[in-house]
Amino acid sequence: MRGKSFRYKCLLLKQTVTVCQRCSVDLELCPLNTAIRHVQDAKMPLHEAMEKESLNFNQLCTFESFEDVWNHYGYKSVFQDVIEREFSRIKGITYLDHAGTTLYPESLVREFYQDICTNVYGNPHSHNPSSRLTHDTVEHVRYRILQHFNTTPDEYSVIFTSGSTAALKLVAESFPWRPPTAAEPASQFCYLTDNHTSVVGIRGVISALGVVSLPVSPEEIEARAKDVDQSEGLGALLVRNDTAALLRKTYFGGGTAAAYLAGDNYYVPASNMSSRFEDGTVSFLDIIALNHSFDSLHTLTGGMDKIQLHTFGLTRYTYMLLSSLCHGNGQPVAQIYSDSEFENPSTQGAILNFNLMDCHGQMIGYSQVDKLASLFNIHLRTGCFCNAGACQLFLGITNQVVKSNLQAGHVCGDNIDLVDGRPTGSVRVSFGYMSTFQDCQNFLNFVADCFVEKPVKVDQDKLDRLKSNTSSKGSSRCLLTMLTNGKPDHIDEREHASTDLVVNQRGGKAITKDAKSHEKAQTLTNIYIYPIKSCAAFEVTDWPMGALGLLHDRGWMVVNGNGVCLNQKREPRLCLIHPQIYLPSNTLLLQASGMNTICVPLKNHSEPPQSHRLCQNMVCGDRVETVDCGDEAASWLSEFLGQPCRLIRQSPDFSRVMKKGHEKEISSTALSLVNEAQYLIVNRASVDLLQRHITNRQESSDDHQPLDTQTLISRFRANLVISGKEPFEEDDWSHLIIGNTHFQVAGRCGRCQMIGVDQSTGAKTKEPLLSLSAYRKGKVTFGVYLVHQSLEDSNSTLSVGSSVKSEMS
Repeated sequence: MRGKSFRYKCLLLKQTVTVCQRCSVDLELCPLNTAIRHVQDAKMPLHEAMEKESLNFNQLCTFESFEDVWNHYGYKSVFQDVIEREFSRIKGITYLDHAGTTLYPESLVREFYQDICTNVYGNPHSHNPSSRLTHDTVEHVRYRILQHFNTTPDEYSVIFTSGSTAALKLVAESFPWRPPTAAEPASQFCYLTDNHTSVVGIRGVISALGVVSLPVSPEEIEARAKDVDQSEGLGALLVRNDTAALLRKTYFGGGTAAAYLAGDNYYVPASNMSSRFEDGTVSFLDIIALNHSFDSLHTLTGGMDKIQLHTFGLTRYTYMLLSSLCHGNGQPVAQIYSDSEFENPSTQGAILNFNLMDCHGQMIGYSQVDKLASLFNIHLRTGCFCNAGACQLFLGITNQVVKSNLQAGHVCGDNIDLVDGRPTGSVRVSFGYMSTFQDCQNFLNFVADCFVEKPVKVDQDKLDRLKSNTSSKGSSRCLLTMLTNGKPDHIDEREHASTDLVVNQRGGKAITKDAKSHEKAQTLTNIYIYPIKSCAAFEVTDWPMGALGLLHDRGWMVVNGNGVCLNQKREPRLCLIHPQIYLPSNTLLLQASGMNTICVPLKNHSEPPQSHRLCQNMVCGDRVETVDCGDEAASWLSEFLGQPCRLIRQSPDFSRVMKKGHEKEISSTALSLVNEAQYLIVNRASVDLLQRHITNRQESSDDHQPLDTQTLISRFRANLVISGKEPFEEDDWSHLIIGNTHFQVAGRCGRCQMIGVDQSTGAKTKEPLLSLSAYRKGKVTFGVYLVHQSLEDSNSTLSVGSSVKSEMS
């Protein structure tokens, strides 16, 4: 309390200072200073004054407050019952990527299953009874699609494709583009600058024809938007019948020809529009499933108009709170990219696009948001969403900046979210007909908990203005209640190091180059083996090295019923499986609480090679050849994890090579099932500094999740731990000698949300990812990768206590 009083007193005494030392904002805007004025003016206790400037965000995000601004929630049946009955698989998940892919109800799967189990559907190009059934059902679905888009077969034809992109490609390749001639100008392809990539990509088809591509800004066409007919089908192309003759197809596949000659250039297309453009056999079972989808949609919701009101209400409410949310110093939390303020569901869809900002107004990279969201099972989307034009427009990215970013290494779809402090993309949340208020609540609480400098504040004037614009009737009851939240005495401890320092990280200890010459000796303190990828560590004091790294490190992995590799991001309980290797008996033991220990041979020498079950699996984008370890291990894992699983190991005859593109040039190196490189090393000095940083953050917030040094080390899942000289000096290493073994540094280890999994319980926490990202200025790296410097090193043994010598880049 003495420290608190001292800080308050300092602010009160510095009457000539116009900028708050705590918040770096004008004193008139500082919430703490405002509270102190309340104390002076009204003689009220300090804690009551702080209540006037603080907001309990849990009470802010209530269903009652949602009903104040929007009363179209759910459908004709009891909505929560529908969710529990039809979408039980998403319990514990906040799914907010419906613009990418929405979800299907369980009754749809049951009805489709019953349909294909009862009926026999044959190839629609035949004329037998099963084929006729398929043909008639597909034609019925065509009609339902046209009905869904408020049109009829007299006006439009439906052409089934694999998706929207395939439909656009079909148009691009079939339209009679006219090259320039002496008599007539060339055709023009006009598209909006914020069109999807698949629309802009039509330029690639027409460029060789001399056709003019004309980008049009949304502002230029906005005035005519009401007169433009814009019909589109998902997985289908809707073509106006009176313009169908314009499309001239060159390729013809099965079912598209009325007649053709194999020995002569003679071809007559099918007269029916759909048959002419659907090459080969359509995916008729998917189309039949679509028939049941229409039924489910109507049964569960009552129609698209009700879905529109439901999803818009959730999006609008999220927009109102997110756009009004502020840090304790009054700085806004989010920059939202929108042309409207979500007043009208007829002009704004159920999509919210934004970036988050820290209390200093600096952008927080979307990759950091994505990692933390994944840690808490919040599914959203980040990047530019295949829409480069809109991304440039809203983020203010010039054409030259796009080219410069590419030269800096940023490409579409990567995790380079900030270049020179400016965002390269954004965060997107989108709602579907099965989205609930709790999804809004979970998302908003996630933002407030992980990214808002406490105490949480709301721009009340903006919120009141947005509330008054609501298109739905609601009560006039106040949306917010002022309550105590957070610890007002938080002092930002960031250090500002000068440019001549080797380490210049926010919140970290700065080290001068001269200080490195008289430091304590480095030693190897821990060795960890991870026999099964993503399972618990096996600590040893000395261990032989192999051609792929530490012997048997990441030699096995667990796959699900579809053969997809499981990791702790998908299945945190993997950390509760404790594998141990006993070299004398060549066995791998699997242990877990409540389970009998089983033994798996390291190598199946007793089995003939032909009895091995070879598999093809993917690890970090690489295709690897693996061998199944048998039914006993599969049953053990399936029982413990509660889903069909199998244990597989890397085939001894298969060679996986380390990818190019690391920070350092590395010669061809063989890998096990590791992610990036043969070895991962962390420095205890770096761990200690991060641990102190986490403790300081927690002392000034509501979080109380103490992480000691050893717990942090376990989160980073390194092979080798050293007692380094200085924090983060490893970032600048080029080579390392441990004992007599020589290593080359391959680069820094980029961290994902997996470091948020408690390796002793499987529970998820936002630390250390949040503090690491803050410390590293959004670049979440910790530890460095190593590879053998020579083949001779692979026959060595590493021992705890060995000396460590490093060379700087």
